[in-house]
Amino acid sequence: MWEEAEIRVNDRVAIPRGEVRFRFTPSGGPGGQHANRSATQVELLFDVGRSPSLTDQERARVGAALKGYIDGGGILHLVSQATRSQYRNREDVLLRFQRLLRGALRVPKARRPTRPTAGARRARLEGKRRRAEVKRARRRPPAAE
Repeated sequence: MWEEAEIRVNDRVAIPRGEVRFRFTPSGGPGGQHANRSATQVELLFDVGRSPSLTDQERARVGAALKGYIDGGGILHLVSQATRSQYRNREDVLLRFQRLLRGALRVPKARRPTRPTAGARRARLEGKRRRAEVKRARRRPPAAE
C-alpha cells in the first residue's frame, strides 16, 4: 500500500507520496535481543499548513478537526508501534492517516430546522393531560365538613 505514488483520501483528495515523511525510532516495551537494534516505531509527518494538495478550506477543516495531532508548525504527527514489524507499523499509520483525513474532510450535512406536526403536538398535549389526570387522582380527597 505505501509503495503507491499517492495516498487516496477520498474521491476528491489524493496526497502525493512525497508530501508524507516517515521517521523511524526504536519502539518501547519488551522485545528481547531484537529490541534495541531495530527501529520499528513509525512516525508519519505531514505538513498540513503547506500542503499543495489541500485547498484553504480543506486545510482549515483538517487543522480544526485534528488539532490534537498537529504541532505549532502545522505538522501532523501520527505514531504507530502496534507490531514488531516496521513494514506493518508503516501500513497501520498510513491507514490511520487516511481514516483521520477522510473524517476531517467530511462536510457535515446542514441541519434544516423542522417543526412538529399538528398530530405530534396534539399527541404531546394529550399525553400531558393524561399524566396530569393520573397525578390528580393520587391526591388526598378534600376533607368533608
